[in-house]
Amino acid sequence: MTESDDVLQDSYLRWAEVDLATVRDTKSYLAKLVTRQALNALRAGARRREDYVGSWLPEPLLLAEDDASSDVVLAESVSMAMLVLLETLTPDERAVFVLREVFGFGHHDIAAAVGRPVPTVRQMARRARGHVQARRRRFAPADAATTARITERFMTAATTGDLAGLLSLLAPDVVWTADSGGKTTAARRPVVGAEKVAAVLLSMFRQGRLGDLRIQTANCNNMPAMILSGERLEGVFLIEIVEERITGFYAIRNPDKLLAVTTPRQISR
Repeated sequence: MTESDDVLQDSYLRWAEVDLATVRDTKSYLAKLVTRQALNALRAGARRREDYVGSWLPEPLLLAEDDASSDVVLAESVSMAMLVLLETLTPDERAVFVLREVFGFGHHDIAAAVGRPVPTVRQMARRARGHVQARRRRFAPADAATTARITERFMTAATTGDLAGLLSLLAPDVVWTADSGGKTTAARRPVVGAEKVAAVLLSMFRQGRLGDLRIQTANCNNMPAMILSGERLEGVFLIEIVEERITGFYAIRNPDKLLAVTTPRQISR
């Protein structure tokens, strides 16, 4: 989040120095300007990530109430599952995919933004789209009513220690992925399977374990989330629901990634 803000701020300062008389297409020019700065940030982040301790997850994005819910493409583009999937693309592929699939830019504008020939951009767009389609979940996320109902049942089962209730909500291949960066306690490898994930949840919610921590529900990355806080923010836990089952948990506990969670964001395209 802070890197995104830095990219926009730097791009704005560069834009302020541009002679507008030389700009034929403002939208394309700004796309090129921001994309170049974003690619620099992506490449720098990739180098830092080589030495990262444990699983790496993007920062949670706290959204304003019902933000993006009516825009299916935009909502999916900020989902934690999609952001994790985009991390498997190269920086250039990721830029091409987002500009093409989310913002609808033409190949010529994208080529100018990433500094590649148009035929190369077309090939990158096809490759990135195929990569994402092959790895994205085959089933659509649950609707808002189902999400609210499953989340409420989950909170009840977790806080009361209802193992049977938890297992009835978890998909057999549910995955718990935690990101601590080695700075706090968390599983360093994904935990897979309903019984193993249920054990993690019961341990986390065990009576007395949470102490004076408060649990607040929120919308992060257009997914239901729990925000745990006491004297300071302890973690954000996103819940992925597909159809009638919980298929994944994303637990972000690295304090460096929780700095922007206090302010809801508006997203658009």
